[in-house]
Amino acid sequence: MLRLTWVQPEDLIGHELRQAAQDGRDPSAIAARWRAAGGREAPARAGTSAQPASPRLRLLAEDLLDELSGLPSPLADQEPTELDRIKALCPDWPTPRPEAVSPARLEAAWLGRAAGCLLGKPVEKLPLTGIRLLAEAAGNWPPTSYFTARDLPADLTARYPWNRRSAPTSLAEHIDGMPEDDDLNYPLLGLLLLQRHGRTFTTADVARVWLDELPAGRTFTAERLAYRNLLTGLEPPHTARHRNPFREWIGALIRADVHGWTNPGDPAAAAEQAHHDATLTHTANGVYAAMFAAAVIATAATRTHDVHACLRTGLTVVPPGSRLAEAVRHGVQLAQTHTDFDTVVDALHARHSPTHHWVHVVPNTALIAAALTHADGDFTGSVSRAVSGGWDTDSNGATAGSVAGLLAGSPAALPEHWTAPLKNRLATSVGDFDGTGFDTLAHLTHREATRP
Repeated sequence: MLRLTWVQPEDLIGHELRQAAQDGRDPSAIAARWRAAGGREAPARAGTSAQPASPRLRLLAEDLLDELSGLPSPLADQEPTELDRIKALCPDWPTPRPEAVSPARLEAAWLGRAAGCLLGKPVEKLPLTGIRLLAEAAGNWPPTSYFTARDLPADLTARYPWNRRSAPTSLAEHIDGMPEDDDLNYPLLGLLLLQRHGRTFTTADVARVWLDELPAGRTFTAERLAYRNLLTGLEPPHTARHRNPFREWIGALIRADVHGWTNPGDPAAAAEQAHHDATLTHTANGVYAAMFAAAVIATAATRTHDVHACLRTGLTVVPPGSRLAEAVRHGVQLAQTHTDFDTVVDALHARHSPTHHWVHVVPNTALIAAALTHADGDFTGSVSRAVSGGWDTDSNGATAGSVAGLLAGSPAALPEHWTAPLKNRLATSVGDFDGTGFDTLAHLTHREATRP
């Protein structure tokens, strides 16, 4: 039987109950009704539970999702989604200082994003303990090269199996070019968006590009639900809110790079573009993370700032009283305090893992900021730390790799053992990009960066 992931009401309700508690709503009465009716907790790691709910329980889940959406949040004033309200809360909104960016620097960013993603793919969904044990057994901890299954104890790989979908293309012994991944698909869609609609694109334009070019089966979590909502006739920004408990997860952040790449020296414009993109699928902290990443990347593209200045600039476009801003500040502070990054990671997990799903954007953004800070922007150090911290390993490696690639400045500045296996070839189901080289993508991105 087909069980489509990330859309079943009986699975969504558990995630929405957790989200409600995180943004200050009181879901206890609704949670009690759900459990009294026999409702289960949300799947811990998978996108759907093993068995479908009864028709009665599914209908109840739909009703309770709507009830939960009506509960007021006491955090609404300090965590708005509307751009004008976000800007009003940001006293240090950045001043544009546009600069040119070279195709070589953009190629390094594309390559860095791909390499960081590829490093994280085989260990996605694994617990932190499993990632550490697998790498240690291979003599690769912290990971300074791609993961391998060679000569690992059978009992260890049975206890911590590699990501089923990714292992055949992302372990060191199997890599043959960059395999398809949503962390690369979305920058391609962002490139198509700018090619077709320019910098003044709207959120509706984002939706049109998706419907034209993005297969529904290549979407996950918030993106899949927004896609579903579009097909039922809802329009943005309602697509982000309707029965979408993933609206503060990581999906919008992984779409932000192209907005930073094409606005070098103008983090404010990058953040605004990221906002228009993100609000198709996300709200509040999910949107802030995309704006933060875009602003960091726009600053890193200028050649005149170190990674610490880039991260500080990223925080200027995030409401300072938000949960995301607090988590990023905490991650940076930990990285500045501890010389051992495992200690940083353990502290982040102690704070966030009990309350947040492993794909939620708040802990993952804190980890990315901590990794970049602790590595001082070094490429290998940044992707290694981002992936070694667990949670959404491929997405975190991708974003850290993009920033560190920009700071490195050119493909030649990236270690060859990361870039050579990519073979200047990207697999994708988006548009006509399948098999495209990263050098070509850099030139296409540069064209958008220099368009008036």
